[in-house]
Amino acid sequence: MENLKNPADVLFILLGAIMILAMHAGFAFLELGTVRKKNQINALVKILVDFSVSTLAYFFIGYAIAYGVNFFAGAETLALKNGYELVKFFFLLTFAAAIPAIVSGGIAERARFYPQLAATFLLVGFVYPLYEGIAWNHAFGIQAWLQSAFAEEFHDFAGSVVVHAVGGWVGLAAVLLLGARRGRYHKDGGISAHPPSSIPFLALGAWVLTVGWFGFNVMSAQTLDKISGLVAMNSLMAMVGGTLMALVAGKNDPGFVHNGPLAGLVAVCAGSDLMHPLGALVTGGVAGGLFVWMFTLTQNRWKIDDVLGVWPLHGLCGAWGGIAAGIFGAKSLGGIGGVSLVSQLIGTGLGILIALAGGFLIYGSIKKIVGIRLEPEAEFDGADLSIHNITSSPERETLW
Repeated sequence: MENLKNPADVLFILLGAIMILAMHAGFAFLELGTVRKKNQINALVKILVDFSVSTLAYFFIGYAIAYGVNFFAGAETLALKNGYELVKFFFLLTFAAAIPAIVSGGIAERARFYPQLAATFLLVGFVYPLYEGIAWNHAFGIQAWLQSAFAEEFHDFAGSVVVHAVGGWVGLAAVLLLGARRGRYHKDGGISAHPPSSIPFLALGAWVLTVGWFGFNVMSAQTLDKISGLVAMNSLMAMVGGTLMALVAGKNDPGFVHNGPLAGLVAVCAGSDLMHPLGALVTGGVAGGLFVWMFTLTQNRWKIDDVLGVWPLHGLCGAWGGIAAGIFGAKSLGGIGGVSLVSQLIGTGLGILIALAGGFLIYGSIKKIVGIRLEPEAEFDGADLSIHNITSSPERETLW
């Protein structure tokens, strides 16, 4: 463990951890506003308990896998010599705990509570830190190979791929293994609509996430000497781009509008320290349109019952963010440079591969051993655990 750094750095990263911790309230209210009323309490309980299980998994296993650091020394040693490492753990834990928070939106209204907690522990303890260590701690020599072969390492400043794409692609695996909610799709091709229970709560969740995201991105510098106003500006521009494009592509649908800034912020994480603000605006705009288009396609055409649209929002927009960093981070497009598009493509693809493999392995094993889906009666009554639902019309799937 490293020695205590500047106390200001400890405070800086602690404030970042607190801001991202608050984002989990955003996840909760986003789900609360969309889930049917009978499932609102379950939605709130699941987010809080998932975070608690994530903390234990990351403390005992995950952080050591990713960074080779544990906290089993005496408390005096930890307090006096490793204060920065302690708050760094807290900061990075809030990233790790976003994985099950993302997944929960996709598997809403038909996943069993305790099997999902088991999946949370395995994801945060093993799958997520495996890729985190590769991307952020040079594990297995993959970054060194990319540097040697393509002149630059894979770059993901604040987790477009490490956090969001991984969470979204794990969520896709879980959704596919669970299957659609009963009654969601009819044999005649119709789709049952389940309107959100509260647009104001949904909007509140989106706003809490949006505000906390500036801690997510800006505080990813982790020390004061590395803080960048460019990251804040690019986050703002991507948020705006995602909002406006979702407004247009979603035809004024309030659910799409409030997911638009989240799509933009997901996508800009990776390259927020490299892009010109105009590049960030385009990155966010593409993400906002991508979310609306792919959410509609997955729900209506492909009949994938991803309730919150976590695969389009986090999986696809996160992957786009990893690639966009290689495009708009280049000097030729106004960026700072120091990034390779080929390395971005390989690093992003590796994250998707690990997420899919981990998601299918964990949820497939739990499904086979104990089952992951509610019994029909419990699912109908909203018992055990569930979250939220989306809506649809025969012509177009919306969040309204």
